[in-house]
Amino acid sequence: MEKILRYNYRRHFLLLSVLFISLDFVAQNASAERPTIKTVVIDAGHGGKDPGCHGAASNEKTVCLSIALKLGHYIKDKYPGIKVVFTRDKDVFVELDERANIANRAKADLFICIHANSASPAAYGSETYVLGLHRTESQQKVAERENSTIFLEDDNGAKYKDFDMSPDALIARQLQLSVFLDQSINFADKLQKEFKRLGRYDRGVKQAGFLVLYKTTMPSVLIETGFLTNPSEEKFLADTTGQRKMAQSMFSAFESYKNELEGIDVKTTNSSVITETSVTAENQENTSYEFDNNVIFRVQIETSEKKIATTAEKFKGLSVLEYTQDNLYKYTVGSFTNDFKGANTYKTELRELGFQHAFVVAFQNGQRINLEKAIKLAEK
Repeated sequence: MEKILRYNYRRHFLLLSVLFISLDFVAQNASAERPTIKTVVIDAGHGGKDPGCHGAASNEKTVCLSIALKLGHYIKDKYPGIKVVFTRDKDVFVELDERANIANRAKADLFICIHANSASPAAYGSETYVLGLHRTESQQKVAERENSTIFLEDDNGAKYKDFDMSPDALIARQLQLSVFLDQSINFADKLQKEFKRLGRYDRGVKQAGFLVLYKTTMPSVLIETGFLTNPSEEKFLADTTGQRKMAQSMFSAFESYKNELEGIDVKTTNSSVITETSVTAENQENTSYEFDNNVIFRVQIETSEKKIATTAEKFKGLSVLEYTQDNLYKYTVGSFTNDFKGANTYKTELRELGFQHAFVVAFQNGQRINLEKAIKLAEK
């Protein structure tokens, strides 16, 4: 036992030494110029003979492709100077290692892999993964399911048989790509914040051993947009409006990440700040959201004479905002900018989820306003 402990100590000491040497080398050789994003590779999961997971009437490959194409369109439309590469832009099968190879050959500055999840019908929410060691059995199962695509390849996954995905190998790869990993986590965190703003349940930023992330040599994330095995989530993800909203959230996170990376100071006009307490499956944080003169539609799900913790079980893990009016505490979810139709659709989903008295409310500059007036303002 003592020999084993000494071996483990020496092994981890060497790994940490490599990390510190690597970080020191990066610090000493960092360019004076800030990095820029010139190329983005967007990977729609599965495809062709590999449908991915299924819902009652939809499949992962179709949902992912639709969201991926929309995200690429948003980036190209706003930033025509950025090259957007799709690993697939139609219903074809692409091997896992080729997806990573496409990103590496393109010398991408960011790799965005889009998937949908499956579990029990009760599971819901969005989560984003970076390369690393899984912490829970559920995280391991997600990676195993996505990695199982290799068995549909022509050689039945034979070329991966000697591929080392052991804990030591994953740690070593993390150390090797330590700077990219920090950027991956930063981008993943921004994605989850945008999903929360959309009203999606935040399952957090996680780590797992995804083959497609292991082989890329740039900041890389894998997004599990939601659970097709959950009827309400399937309805949202299979619908064009829901896909558009997810793509817009991803674009907002991309834009925030790009601006921060490139040192661009984005000035915004703010009349009010609303503080929203958001709860993830693994942590809690306070996030301030800033709004301008746009109309923000939200869905109210609870009114109480007494203050209720936004972490309360009755809110079913949703990202909840509390406001007070007429000496009452009121609780809302979702955030739809000038989009009453989207909020109204979300209201229906929430009623199906058990919030039978959910209804749409509207805010402007942090203040609740008449709904009829808000709809007219939004239409302008």
